Amino acid sequence: MTTPSLSNQSADPQKVHFISLGCPKNRIDTETMLAGLQGDYEITAEADDADVVVVNTCAFVDSAKEESVNTILESAELKAGKLQKLIVSGCLSQRYSNELAENLPEVDHFVGTNDLGAVRLILDQDRQAREAKSKNQEPNQEPQKIWVSDPDRRNFDWELPRVNTVSGHSAYLKIAEGCSNQCAFCIIPTLRGPQRSRDIESVVKEAKNLVSQGVVELNLVAQDLTAYGYDLKPRTNLTALLKALEDIEGLRWIRLFYAYPRSFPSGLIDHLAQSKKIVPYLDIPLQHISDTVLRAMKRGTNSETIRKRIKELRDKLPFLTIRTSFIVGYPGETEADHQALLAFLKEAKFERVGAFIYSHEEGTPSYDLPNQIPEKIKQRRYDEVMFTQREIALAHNEALVGQEVEVLIERVSEENEYVLVGRIAQQAPDIDGVCYLGYREGLQTGQIVRATVEQVTDYDLGVELIED
Repeated sequence: MTTPSLSNQSADPQKVHFISLGCPKNRIDTETMLAGLQGDYEITAEADDADVVVVNTCAFVDSAKEESVNTILESAELKAGKLQKLIVSGCLSQRYSNELAENLPEVDHFVGTNDLGAVRLILDQDRQAREAKSKNQEPNQEPQKIWVSDPDRRNFDWELPRVNTVSGHSAYLKIAEGCSNQCAFCIIPTLRGPQRSRDIESVVKEAKNLVSQGVVELNLVAQDLTAYGYDLKPRTNLTALLKALEDIEGLRWIRLFYAYPRSFPSGLIDHLAQSKKIVPYLDIPLQHISDTVLRAMKRGTNSETIRKRIKELRDKLPFLTIRTSFIVGYPGETEADHQALLAFLKEAKFERVGAFIYSHEEGTPSYDLPNQIPEKIKQRRYDEVMFTQREIALAHNEALVGQEVEVLIERVSEENEYVLVGRIAQQAPDIDGVCYLGYREGLQTGQIVRATVEQVTDYDLGVELIED
């Protein structure tokens, strides 16, 4: 994600360009840093036009780290032109700031995951230093190179403003930071600290603010959504939060991401079944179905519990779309474990599936496990998972032909001005397919309209507007 241009009030301000990599939770951090610069700095959508580039990085797996480093190096090349300052923030900085500072002298500053206000401080101090030098004065202080604090810090400021960069009508809303699970493959607790839930009042306040700006769809995100509120005093839970959000006038859709499958709060599934605003879509990262692999991953669940959870969801929510993710090639995963996973895909028939090739991450318990899987085998298993799921996804789409659906109109197609692009409730922004429908007089982005599914591909839908 790169950011749109924003107006400002300062004369001849520095131009700042943001690049956000990784998950929606990281994107929210980018939006917070971006908002902190409004008024005194100009946000530009063009990196070539920027005086300052901020790269908000991801360091979850090897491929994400590689993308982050490549993006940093590409941005550093702009210093041959107009670029004056390069700032690297996010998980890569949190994890490797000292090593990066030594090996990437092109980067001026490194900012950690809990230090979102540091970008504004850096630019303000730099501006003050330049003004002092222009007057032949000594600057009060030069900005420090590394701004990385302990991710376990509890006083995270949830009141920091944000600029929504998803669209004018859909937004992500982070309801907790960090994670208290101890999955053996995951570095997130080290980078983000333990679970720190926002109180319900704070979440509702931000949600109302987003709705007042025209947002009709809120996508709730956290590392462990179903653990929301357990760390608060007094304790609360996701069900209570959802009830509070549903009372917001003008909010049409609420979507849930990253529900840990081990335990659901009391009454959650029954509430999902009767809610008018929570869309029939749930993201549940399962990671595997083999009990041997699940134990090695320290997931705190087993195949029986997973099957019971999926059955309960299907029984009570017959129209539910389930998105899940799996890791292939985990240390010690046998061919029998892999075949069990493929069989489970055919059995469960999930509507949406993402797969990840196991990443050998230092600092995680799985790093020192024996029986690491060769890359060639991991790639073959990944390909087999995605090929199996592709046929299942197409079958789900084909079953929609002729059905009436609601479509959130998002934008005009870049390829054809007479075609509109939108999503049904079962399509999440950024990661799922989209809908295409013909332009009609009076239609506007942000509207939710009724349509009939006419054509499908593996992931996208062609729909026809129902005339009221």
